[in-house]
Amino acid sequence: MPLMKKPGGWSWKLGVAALLVLAAGGGGAFWWWNQRPPEVNYRTAKIERGPLQSTVSASGQVNPVTQVSVGTQVSGQIKELYVDFNSEVRAGQLIARIDPETFEYRVRQSQADLEASQAAVLTAMANVAAVRASVSRARVDLVEAQRDLERKRMLVERQFIAQSEADKSQALVNTTTESVRAAEAQEGVAQAQVKSAQANVAQRQAALAQARIDLERTRIVSPVSGIVIKRTIEKGQTVAASLQSPELFVIARNLRDMQVDTSIDESDIGRIRNGQKASFTVDAFPGQSFEGEIRQVRKAAQSVANVVTYVAVVAFSNTTGRLLPGMTANVRVVTDTRESALKVPNAALRVRIAGVEPPARAASGASGAAGSASGAGAGSAAASGPAAEGASGAAPASAPASSNRGAWGFPWISEAQAQPMPGEGGGAEGGAARGGRGPGGAGPGGAGPGGAGGPGGFGAAQRQRLVEELKLDAAQAAKLEAIYAGMAPRFQQLRDLPPEERPKARERLMAEIRARIGDQLKPEQKARYTTLVAEAASRIVTRGRIYLQGEDGKPRAYNVRLGISDGTMTELLVAPGSPDAAVLREGALVITGVSGGAGPAPASGGRPAGPRISF
Repeated sequence: MPLMKKPGGWSWKLGVAALLVLAAGGGGAFWWWNQRPPEVNYRTAKIERGPLQSTVSASGQVNPVTQVSVGTQVSGQIKELYVDFNSEVRAGQLIARIDPETFEYRVRQSQADLEASQAAVLTAMANVAAVRASVSRARVDLVEAQRDLERKRMLVERQFIAQSEADKSQALVNTTTESVRAAEAQEGVAQAQVKSAQANVAQRQAALAQARIDLERTRIVSPVSGIVIKRTIEKGQTVAASLQSPELFVIARNLRDMQVDTSIDESDIGRIRNGQKASFTVDAFPGQSFEGEIRQVRKAAQSVANVVTYVAVVAFSNTTGRLLPGMTANVRVVTDTRESALKVPNAALRVRIAGVEPPARAASGASGAAGSASGAGAGSAAASGPAAEGASGAAPASAPASSNRGAWGFPWISEAQAQPMPGEGGGAEGGAARGGRGPGGAGPGGAGPGGAGGPGGFGAAQRQRLVEELKLDAAQAAKLEAIYAGMAPRFQQLRDLPPEERPKARERLMAEIRARIGDQLKPEQKARYTTLVAEAASRIVTRGRIYLQGEDGKPRAYNVRLGISDGTMTELLVAPGSPDAAVLREGALVITGVSGGAGPAPASGGRPAGPRISF
């Protein structure tokens, strides 16, 4: 009997096959969709221009400018207390008293000892008088014996008496002479006894004076006028003054002029100078800021758990009296200020996009960077720069945070201001200081159009600022130009030194420039110049990389030099003659983050590469 087919069997098989085809197609589409690179989105911000401040933050304690610890030099029981916390006192005012009874008896005893020693002096002086009388009698007896001897010798010569009578008189003279000598010796002893008694009197007088001083010291008086901010004793308490005087009170001399003793980390202390403005807050008055300035930077280091700090004293006026000693202050010191700086967000400095590198420039551009009017500044910077920068004009992807301080010997010019980025300013913009061979590099200073030493360049502007800051006359300004013009060939010779020797050689030349400038300054100008050099020593320039978003939406990398930072924005240093000056301008879009795609490429160690921000 033939098998019977189920109704609709073929339809069921066709349906299953269709489902399998659809599932395979959906899986393939899903796989293809997942393999497609996700769309890359860039977060951007604008390059801005505006004021910028670099600050150092630290904590400290509010203290009076002068506070005196009042102790005691004698031991005893506190009998009276005349002041308390917050009491206003005057210099010399009695503030406490130690029980004086014991010291009063010591004074009386010393007084009695003094009187006894004075009586002993009188006795010794009377003894001297008696001895002197004995000496006088002995001398009289000697004279009488000598007269008797002369008479008997005369009678012996006339043979009126025997020779034995004369011999007896001679023996008497000899005996009397020795008696005189003994009496004179006794007089010397008596006089010595008088001096001893007088010395004893001096000792007793000193003991009496000491006893009176100790009695006076039972009266604790204020050494200064001020306010009692601490009291550590109570009435009836016994204090012992042995090797160290115990602290009874602490008196603040003036609570209207106070200071904050701030602990500054050793990495930031180089940027702290006297006269810098500082502001601080205290927890007692949230939302309120108090102003002061750095009055002293103490050179004594403090090390706690291998952390080295230095104390910077911030002086301020506490006219209202609201701030109290011991309050914790959060201090913010302004170390540098820019009135109109080109600045980028710090987030842009942490972005790294794989495969996007700065465009390579011709070697002539790198070697012909803008020179100064004297060639000294850019030449010195070139001599110490990496050779790879001259070839490609681009810094490595993880540009190090190399710091450059005070090029040219000018007190405020950093190398980033004295020279463009590697590869910038070739040809007519180049200078002989960096080996440029363009038309602008033929002169002694290598100043070409738009170069650092050309009209409107950094060198000329900064030299003019030096003239204005120090108020140089025409002769001094001419000598200044001659100093830099004469140093130009020596800076150019730095190119021939090994790379490891260039920094020290350049620093020696810069020190010589500063010394020669100082030699032709007046005393008041030297003081100002020293201050400017010290200010420039704390200015740090770092290198970094940013990415701008072009009109086509693609990122473009640029190696840049960075100045000060406030923690949110960082100064962008762009030389006037730089080819990137037209791109790195206010309003340009800088990439601050990447979402999707491969994402930002982390630096070695999993941390984004970039400069160390100084703020």
